[in-house]
Amino acid sequence: MGVKADRQAEEFSAFVRETGTQLHHAAMLLTGDHHLAEDLTQATYAKVFVRWGRVRTAESPVAYARTMLLNTFLSHRRLRRNGERPADLTDADVGPPAPGVDPALRVDLLAALAGLAPLDRAVVVLRYWEDRSVADTAADLGISESAVRTRARRALLRLRPLIDPISERTHP
Repeated sequence: MGVKADRQAEEFSAFVRETGTQLHHAAMLLTGDHHLAEDLTQATYAKVFVRWGRVRTAESPVAYARTMLLNTFLSHRRLRRNGERPADLTDADVGPPAPGVDPALRVDLLAALAGLAPLDRAVVVLRYWEDRSVADTAADLGISESAVRTRARRALLRLRPLIDPISERTHP
């Protein structure tokens, strides 16, 4: 490899180290499965690497990668031949818990998210996990801002009955 290729490979490696945890967490929330999240993250970084020249000069390389993650997730979910779905989530499926987070709560949250349609799940993850604005979420997903608001509202209505018993169990 030449000097330029070496430098680009080093830049890409640094980018992966800096963003890996953030992208993997988003992938975990989108897929609800630790192994699928790893596959999704890896597939996303493969796409980012192929387009690294364009990605590294983008206004926000992280946003570019996040959009690729979402598009990869949504296109994977559209494939009808993919019938794999996790049957029951366990602590082993969701990976190591964050400090101070109840592992059972994580499993319940991921199970609740898995019940949402893929686009609704993507809206919830972007809006509430990644704290993105309605405009940014709409731009990332290629839908209108009103569609983001409507999908978020409907998704939260579906999630609340599933999550309220969780919060009552942990916060009596």
